[in-house]
Parts: sequence; C-alpha cells; structure tokens
Amino acid sequence: MIEVKNLTKKFNKFTALDDVSVSFNNGQSIALIGPNGCGKTTLIKCILALNVIEKGDILVEGKSVKDHYRYREAIGYMPQIGRYPENMTIEHTLKMIKDIRNVPESNLDTELLEAFELDKLYDKKMGTLSGGTTQKVSAVLAFMFDPKIIILDEPTAGLDPLASEILKSKIIREKNKGKLVIITSHLLSELDDIVSEIIFMNEGKILVHQSVKELLHQTHSGKISESIVQILKQMKK
Repeated sequence: MIEVKNLTKKFNKFTALDDVSVSFNNGQSIALIGPNGCGKTTLIKCILALNVIEKGDILVEGKSVKDHYRYREAIGYMPQIGRYPENMTIEHTLKMIKDIRNVPESNLDTELLEAFELDKLYDKKMGTLSGGTTQKVSAVLAFMFDPKIIILDEPTAGLDPLASEILKSKIIREKNKGKLVIITSHLLSELDDIVSEIIFMNEGKILVHQSVKELLHQTHSGKISESIVQILKQMKK
C-alpha cells in the first residue's frame, strides 16, 4: 500500500503537485492518467524517491519514504524510456541487475523473459535494440524480482500487438495475486481490460479517483475512454 499525504512539489514557481492526498491499495491495478504536465510523472518520481519531498509525505507499507530507502526493493519500475549501458548485451545487462539485487535465482520471475523469448537475443547490445525490444527488457526487469508494488510508465509504448497482450495478461495475473500495480498511459483504450481504478489528474491535483465499475456506471459508458471524455466535457462547462 502507498499513502500520499498532502504532497506539494514545486519547481521554482511552477507547482507540479498541489496538496495531493491519495491511497493506492494492494490488489488493485490503478491507471494514473491526465494531460501532459498534469503531475503524474512527478508523483511517480516522488514515490520512487527520484524527487526530493519537501512538503507532505509518502508512506509505503506504513513507513515514510523519508526515513528509509530500502522500501524501493519492494517496487518494480518500468520507465517509459529505459536507459541502459549501450555497449552491454542484453544478457550482461540482466546479469548486472540481478547481481545488484542479489536475489536467489530460484526466486526470480522469468515468465516475461521466456514469453518475450529474449534469450534468443542475449548477444545483442543494448545500444542496437529497437525501442520495442528495449521496452521488453524494461518489462522483464520490472517483474523479475517478484515486487509487491509494480509501477509501469506507458508500458505498451513501442510494443508490438503480441508483446502488448503478453504484458497485459501478466499485469492482470500479478494484480490477482494481491499486488499493487500503477500504470500511466495516454492510450486509454489499452486500459479497459487491465485496471480496476482510475485516477485522473490535472494541474497538479487529483480530480477523479474511482473504481472503473463506478466510473462506467456514473457516466453510462462502456469504455474508460468514453467516461474520461464525458468528465472533461463536464469540467469545461
């Protein structure tokens, strides 16, 4: 569980997060959506301690992220654009991360590694990979260490349709195990089958936090994208 309490984050005069309070509960797959510059990336970076928290707090499993750093061992993170040493092969990159995490091989989750058949590309250098293949490496690393919390930033961007379906099925299975999955995405059509809650942000504030079931019922819609469009139209009135 992640609990955000009265979090405000400013960059000079720009307020990226404005007194945000929200809880992300275990066993949920939550879509964090909103227009560019709405604050969702800043919120994710605060959770990952990539941004310094100046006002407010974030609790992970009841402990403040200000007090300790090892909470990040429980988080698997897939960035929108993975940055890896260009001259290292896929095999060496995976081995390097495994050595850093120091998790026994028997405890590793290699389901995506096998489904993506990355072992056939082990000798390829990271700097030569397509964007889609780099995304596959990032996805593998996000799930490999069996984290309790999984944060995926635009996870299907660049993936081919088959790889996208493999990843979406994996997300559903991990959520059903009681894990917390947070997904940021601009492709609302990708979310219908995999998320249970929606958080919509704009201008550093959370405007909507509802279960998908409640949202669809409230807006009399069959799809998340249709519901969000209706909400945006109401906001403009």
